[in-house]
Amino acid sequence: ATVSMQEFCTEKSLAYAASKGQEIAAFNHPVGVAATDKFLMEIARLTGKSIPAELEKERGRLVDAIADSSAHIHGKKFAIYGDPDLTLGLTAFLLELGAEPVHVLATNGNETWANKVQALFDASPFGKGCHVYAGKDLWHMRSLLFTEPVDFLIGNTYGKYLERDTGTPLIRI
Repeated sequence: ATVSMQEFCTEKSLAYAASKGQEIAAFNHPVGVAATDKFLMEIARLTGKSIPAELEKERGRLVDAIADSSAHIHGKKFAIYGDPDLTLGLTAFLLELGAEPVHVLATNGNETWANKVQALFDASPFGKGCHVYAGKDLWHMRSLLFTEPVDFLIGNTYGKYLERDTGTPLIRI
């Protein structure tokens, strides 16, 4: 099987591998409990091996950490930008935490990506009022941060200009 951690960034590679008879397992940066569970269950299925007990124990620690941090994260508003796969994974994780990913932007995101992000919003009570922006750039994000401010910005180092201009704290990833 071919396993991809970047479904949107490896579309052509996955199509090629499938054309050669490979089974495909594609993910979008498995961040958080649900996405990691999905990834591990797929790897277990592909290999025929069970998930190690130590990973189950670590999962329990993660769930505890999420519960401990919920008072600090719950209801906070985030803006996320970057690669389509990274933003999709982070959006799912933030929703899992009870945060609100108000603005999710990927310059190279397409309609399929935007639909997947919107499906995440629609499936969570924390996704109401959240928006996805495919094909937009950081200048667009700058406008969004001024018109609909958030508590935190998540993205790469280029966000330092947005942090400086808008005063929105940047979490670099």
